[in-house]
Amino acid sequence: MADSNKDSNDPVARRSHRTDAYATKFVDKTTKLQEKAKDNAPEDHGGKEETNGPAGGFDNTPVAQMAPGFTVKFTFHRATNLPMADINTLSSDPYLVASLKTALPLRHKEDLRICFRTRTIRRNTKPEWNSEWIVGNIPSSGFRLKCRLYDEDPADHDDRLGNVHVEVDRISEQWGGIREQAYSIKKRMGSKRAYLIRGCAAMMNRSIQMSGDVFITIEVLGRTEADSGGKLYTIGPCAWSQHLSPMIGRLAGTKDPSEGGGGSKNEKKSERYNFQANQMQLAGPVPDQLYHRYVEFRPFVAGMFTSHSIKGRVLNRALHHQHARVYNYDRSTVYGSFPSPSQEMTLKFLELVHFDKGGRIFTYVLSLDGQWRFTETGKEFGIDLLSKHTMHSDVSIYIAFSGEFFIRRLKNPRKAPEDQETHPPSNIEGGPPQGNSPEDPRYYQLIIDNDSGTYRPKADLLPFLKRFLQHNLQGLKITTLDCNDDKDKMEKMKTEQRERKKTEGKHVAVVQGDGGSISSSDEDELDNVDAQAERGEGNKQAKAQGKLEKVGQAVKAPGEKVEEWAKGDGQREQREEEDDMAAANGQA
Repeated sequence: MADSNKDSNDPVARRSHRTDAYATKFVDKTTKLQEKAKDNAPEDHGGKEETNGPAGGFDNTPVAQMAPGFTVKFTFHRATNLPMADINTLSSDPYLVASLKTALPLRHKEDLRICFRTRTIRRNTKPEWNSEWIVGNIPSSGFRLKCRLYDEDPADHDDRLGNVHVEVDRISEQWGGIREQAYSIKKRMGSKRAYLIRGCAAMMNRSIQMSGDVFITIEVLGRTEADSGGKLYTIGPCAWSQHLSPMIGRLAGTKDPSEGGGGSKNEKKSERYNFQANQMQLAGPVPDQLYHRYVEFRPFVAGMFTSHSIKGRVLNRALHHQHARVYNYDRSTVYGSFPSPSQEMTLKFLELVHFDKGGRIFTYVLSLDGQWRFTETGKEFGIDLLSKHTMHSDVSIYIAFSGEFFIRRLKNPRKAPEDQETHPPSNIEGGPPQGNSPEDPRYYQLIIDNDSGTYRPKADLLPFLKRFLQHNLQGLKITTLDCNDDKDKMEKMKTEQRERKKTEGKHVAVVQGDGGSISSSDEDELDNVDAQAERGEGNKQAKAQGKLEKVGQAVKAPGEKVEEWAKGDGQREQREEEDDMAAANGQA
């Protein structure tokens, strides 16, 4: 069964953040920077395939051929005596991010280390996570585990609460492991404000201690069952999360198709207007062949990914902030996990994409470690700007694959999809629009392509993507399309999806205007506009336009703000690098 975790409180709408407005401008206006930005020459990537087009795309750099390593399970039990990042509650909303470093060589230095995030525990300085992370192919030469503790703050950047380092120089099947051992939290990189608050509290209450610990268990499960041991990968659990933003949903006109009674008035509003960003950790390994670099189709692109130029760095930071806002964990986030791929996991995926309802089309990115991120795409204001592959990848230089996909329901699960009617485009019995979607993966077809100008995945690798998805989404019928060779068929099917969306996916058209910034009170006023429209009092679209006139101004001149964030991020990154160096030298 799925281990589904949801905050004990009912989900609440996340307040809009300034970057929801600011960063979208940089996604939309990047083409204006190409003549102004003078980026450094791109690096020589000797492993990429020779091509007459722009640099990037498929990279055939091989994975190092090594004997399979060991499968290791990490359990992050709990933490004690964390600092208090919230002065109002004298508490924190802590979570832990773990990353692994081993002696295995990376294909390129820009490849990201594999990492894992626990769930967030609300208002607690002694959180208990008991979260497991199973990693394959850890070499016998051991590993270095770095754990960073954060306080979640959806309205601002998350405060660092401290670091923990675990170094093991040798493992084997006979290694005894580590059993719920306490590791001291290094306060050097923690938030000074959070520790000041805890220090003041400790002065008034002697039972409050300043030094905290993280309790971790590490055990070897055996040899990894793989053909090669050249790269690390996440075996499990297969975690999923759904990140909801009612404010972005309102701007985008995105409505949650779920219906039914029950719940408060506020809950119904959150269900009606929701922009959804989804993540699923697929069981690895991702096929070695799926390896793509960003494509330098414009002069400014290299600077955007590498932060070599000033404007490239500003744009890079804007996209990082946008990714953080869209995929932020807050009180509205719903999440859970599955031990391994199963039909239950496939049903959860179908639930995240709303089965075959509304003719939806999704933009996706698959990371090198099997993290699958996707949101609905379309022509609407918010969705179109928030569906860029660059934002989904968090401006990653290398990914596994990217493109678009959509779902269709089959009339007969025992027949091939191409030999029968599907919904869309046809109206067939047993589901939308007349009834509920059947909860059986055999009734559905996933149609997925490589339509991504940012990374331009190679068409010849679609069969590898298909086999990887078939392993993770059991019972689902999967069809792949090449955006070039199958262009006519792909455009025809996507047009059918869009036509179905017009009839089944009713949306509110929200237009941009002029004005100031967006605040939570604006969302309340929009609720009032909805109520008046439902009572027949005035024109809903006109009033919505009046209340959203501030949006245009909010995205007009964000440069100074983004530069401030970039400066702050750079300072934090420099401190983190110093901390890593100090830890390596035994000074931290």
